[in-house]
Amino acid sequence: MSDPLIFDSWTGLGRILFAGAVAYGALVAMLRVSGKRTLSKMNAFDLIVTVALGSTLATVILNRSVPLAEGVLALALLICLQYAITWTSVRWTPVEGIVKSEPTLLLHGGCFLEDAMRRQRVTRAEILAALRESGLESPGAARSVVLETDGSLSVVPRKDGR
Repeated sequence: MSDPLIFDSWTGLGRILFAGAVAYGALVAMLRVSGKRTLSKMNAFDLIVTVALGSTLATVILNRSVPLAEGVLALALLICLQYAITWTSVRWTPVEGIVKSEPTLLLHGGCFLEDAMRRQRVTRAEILAALRESGLESPGAARSVVLETDGSLSVVPRKDGR
């Protein structure tokens, strides 16, 4: 006699293999059709959609009460909504303002902008790490450091080489 915690049935395993393969294949196909923007560097909005897609895929694979067709439709709905929002945001500025954040200047002319750093919850250590990754030895060697909309730090070196 088997323990359902460890093994329930061969049918359950077969369902997971079948539903997982079909749902995964459908998700990959829909992501390819929806274009590169869906798979680009993520801002907060993109991250939410990605997490929702992952959660939906897991539910389709593991929850027997969700039929495969409904799960694939849910994945398609999320991708279509993502496409519609991003399509609209490039054509209508108010939507872009809702979906995307603005980059934030954190260091300028070698000076840390403490208020901006506090608002964005970025430490000096993180900025110094970004400077080192860019091959700069000190804050004075950078013209600026910007927190980008995807959460990465961009370093702009001084042009005069100082």
